Amino acid sequence: MRIVLLGAPGSGKGTQSQRLVERVGIPQISTGDLLRAAVAGGTELGRLAKEAMDSGRLVDDSLVLGMIRERLREPDARRGFILDGFPRNLAQAHALDHLLESLRQPLDAVVQLEVDYGELVRRISGRRTCADCGRVFNLLTSPPGGASVRCSVSQQAHRLVQRPDDNEATVAERLRVYDEKTRPLIDFYRARGLLRVINAEGDLDAVTRRLAQALDVPALRAAPKAKRPAARKSPVKKRAARAKVTRKGSGGSSARKPRATPARPARKSRRAPAKRSRAKRR
Repeated sequence: MRIVLLGAPGSGKGTQSQRLVERVGIPQISTGDLLRAAVAGGTELGRLAKEAMDSGRLVDDSLVLGMIRERLREPDARRGFILDGFPRNLAQAHALDHLLESLRQPLDAVVQLEVDYGELVRRISGRRTCADCGRVFNLLTSPPGGASVRCSVSQQAHRLVQRPDDNEATVAERLRVYDEKTRPLIDFYRARGLLRVINAEGDLDAVTRRLAQALDVPALRAAPKAKRPAARKSPVKKRAARAKVTRKGSGGSSARKPRATPARPARKSRRAPAKRSRAKRR
């Protein structure tokens, strides 16, 4: 399954991508993560990207596409992938089409997550990112909990930070740029027969079920049930259980009764022959 998730900032692309990763087993490919990994790894593409960022320029689409190409060649992407945050405009969409065609990995679907803009402002102001692993949470809709309480990198509680642009003062401008640059992709992919549109508001699990229906992925329709840990017996109960077993083994009332040995048939007594009378002997 090869898909692109589209949606305005705060629509839940990152959260739903993580659920796809956990339950379907295909990797999430985020251009932001690719850039950070390339810079940290000191690759040629990373060096060029760092030069652009350090000088205040946007990273060229050709560099981003080069990173995506390298990522798609890794073994875990053979079964499919989720593109999150790319493409962002029509030029990138055309370039991505050519790249995937050359790799013989065409898209299967593009899902647009629709959310009211007033709700987006509320969501973005509650969004937090782990400073160590980069996982995205939302204090209002998807706070850390269950298996996600600990960071996969530090093995400690997540160090949640708020991005500088995740505040109400900058949200309006980001939504204006989205309307101008990214929203035209809806018609682009609709014309290619790839577009699916879902309502991304409401309960998180309900949104996941809508996504599952749009992609026809049964594994997404129900959240995996966490196994309940076995209850630990208190020392008092353990001693009582051992005492009960001991009483059973020592012939108590609940001990198993020994099998009865069948009685032997009574032996017939042989009667001694009667003594002849003296008269007959004479």
